[in-house]
Amino acid sequence: MNIRSLTRGDGVVIGAAVVLFIASFLNFTSYDCPGGGDCGQMNAWDSLNIVMSIYVGGIIGAALLILSRSMPGRKVAGIELGQFGVALTVFALWTMFWTIIDMNSAGAGAILGLLGTIALAGGAIATPLVPALKAPLVGAPSPAAPGAGQPYGIQPQPQGSYGYPGAGAQQPSYGGQPGQHQPYGAQQGVPQPQGAGQPAAAAPADASQGGGASDFTPFWFAVPVARPLYGEDGSPTPIAELAPGTWYLAVEQRGPGLVAQTQDGRRGVLQDTTGIQRG
Repeated sequence: MNIRSLTRGDGVVIGAAVVLFIASFLNFTSYDCPGGGDCGQMNAWDSLNIVMSIYVGGIIGAALLILSRSMPGRKVAGIELGQFGVALTVFALWTMFWTIIDMNSAGAGAILGLLGTIALAGGAIATPLVPALKAPLVGAPSPAAPGAGQPYGIQPQPQGSYGYPGAGAQQPSYGGQPGQHQPYGAQQGVPQPQGAGQPAAAAPADASQGGGASDFTPFWFAVPVARPLYGEDGSPTPIAELAPGTWYLAVEQRGPGLVAQTQDGRRGVLQDTTGIQRG
């Protein structure tokens, strides 16, 4: 998984899951011995129903939430992975709350477990609702400075090669048509600036190949937050998720949206283009 696709809310969820894992090995109950001292030696792993319903259940819920980032739209029994994850985190909090209410003397493992499940369920529920939690966990890198360390006429590859589709993927060139001859020394598959070793005027695009495509100049872009990419056939189910910090190639204008190509060659429509960063 690309860590740049994670949000601050995902960071809260991951941190809470780590707290739950540590708390499961601490004393779950605590009581005084008849002769003095502390006799609490039981931890969550000594009770199968407690460890599975609270600690392991909460950790699995967190894992499903993070996994849903890399597989948007993936469903199990008709329910999305993220929805399964949220349900498990809420169930873990519900069980932990009534368990600790019913205890005579809660140990460090139980108290820390309650705090962990509160943070876990809170992060899972609030992330889609609170803008601060939807912000990227790791900021996007800036594009490389144009011409830095590159021969004249060569378009620099975006910094870190995030999202770069690779030499084997055929890409349209700036101001030219797909398949147009590339100047000597140019990197294959990298869009070239207008006028760099190309004819001054490109032949108009055939209307049957997308109508008006000659008026659109392909460009690299990054999204500020994770956004779904929908199929070009208009299907309501996302085919991929564009992650912050990854550079994608916009190849066509489609109404208010953009037809974008991912690093693995898939193409789809990005419907929400607000706040995108052009490379």
